Amino acid sequence: MSQTRKQFKVPPKRYHPKGLGILFEDQDIIVVDKSCGLLSVSTDKETQLTAHYLLGQYVKKGNSKSKNRVFIVHRIDKHTSGVLIFAKTEQSKRFLQDEWKSFSKTYFAVVAGKLPEQQGEIVSYLTENRAFKVYSVQDSSLGKISKTNYQVLKETEEYSLLKLNLLTGRKNQIRVHLADIGNPILGDKVYGVKSNEVKRLLLHSSSLSFIHPVTKQKMTIEADLPKDFSKFG
Repeated sequence: MSQTRKQFKVPPKRYHPKGLGILFEDQDIIVVDKSCGLLSVSTDKETQLTAHYLLGQYVKKGNSKSKNRVFIVHRIDKHTSGVLIFAKTEQSKRFLQDEWKSFSKTYFAVVAGKLPEQQGEIVSYLTENRAFKVYSVQDSSLGKISKTNYQVLKETEEYSLLKLNLLTGRKNQIRVHLADIGNPILGDKVYGVKSNEVKRLLLHSSSLSFIHPVTKQKMTIEADLPKDFSKFG
């Protein structure tokens, strides 16, 4: 890494934006651990309680005239926690998005019941209805190809802890795929079964391996499993 590049120390947690833990930061990118319940980006109904908005305020350091910005590279569901990366320049954003398919994304999930195999791949074509609910179809002309690899790490009669590799990045892909095979994620009120025992969606983006947009070094950033997973691990 060139000596002319600005180095950043991860600030103490008390300076992290609410709902975000800063995992890595330099002049080109910022990687955070997003909490469950926080939107990645704004919607028609919510523009400020989002990771994008909060980080935009964070990089301005209280200076409303600052030209510092963060740029959206990808997003994870509101109720999914874990690793989320933003760019600090347009050039970094374009590189990361252009190379996104080649990067490795690992998730952990706790699902209902046992899976028929200890590891496997779930493949379907995903599409979305007018109510914005994603579902699988078998006709390739009606949806986009979607692939999810899974490995069972622990299982009981009631649940299984899975490690998942996202081979394609479709909206709600993991949630739909696991529901399709009869093992919905615990706490999934849309694709699973409502339960008072689980207070959140037990899906976590645990690590992201990517090429740095400027240094071109391979990086792997990890986010620890939240406490909600502790009794299942």
